[in-house]
Amino acid sequence: MTIQVTGKNIEVGGAFQTFAIEKTRGLLEKYIGPEISGHIRVEKERGQFNTNCSIRLRTGLQLEAHGTGADPYASADIAFERLEKRVRRYKRRLKNHHHGIGVGEIPHTPAGDFVVQVSDEEVENESNSNEPVIIAETQRPMKQLTVSEAVMQLDLTEEAFLVFRNASNGNTNIVYRRVDGNIGWINPDQTSAA
Repeated sequence: MTIQVTGKNIEVGGAFQTFAIEKTRGLLEKYIGPEISGHIRVEKERGQFNTNCSIRLRTGLQLEAHGTGADPYASADIAFERLEKRVRRYKRRLKNHHHGIGVGEIPHTPAGDFVVQVSDEEVENESNSNEPVIIAETQRPMKQLTVSEAVMQLDLTEEAFLVFRNASNGNTNIVYRRVDGNIGWINPDQTSAA
């Protein structure tokens, strides 16, 4: 189990590092086991402390939690409570979904992100407008999941959407958080041509 604790705009002392590592270790070993890695970042911003926890499980699933408080320990406690809730939900869904079958490695194919190259003339035209710029952020693997597994993974992260390859038909699908709090699912019709 490797867990890094870092600070942004704040010096993270040994006592806080020990607190965060032990709290995370106790929480995750209770539900998942020792085979995890993670990063905990504490940030001071406008008089508040923000703690972001990002934990990667051996299955490749990324759990994320965020907490805000008046001091680093309070924000970390809130983040750890949210992380524990997500871990419990993950274990419960695995138990209900697999009916006691162990979890193996989920096959996946890479999905790429791209930066759109534009001409200098287009850049000048765009700089005058208030439209957002297209950027590339990260490259993530596109996993082969069932729709219920994709919804479970979306619930465990703080992401707005998840792109995945549907295990039942092999098509690229998207699940996303709707404004009303529900989950939406996009399953493109592969029979019609554009």
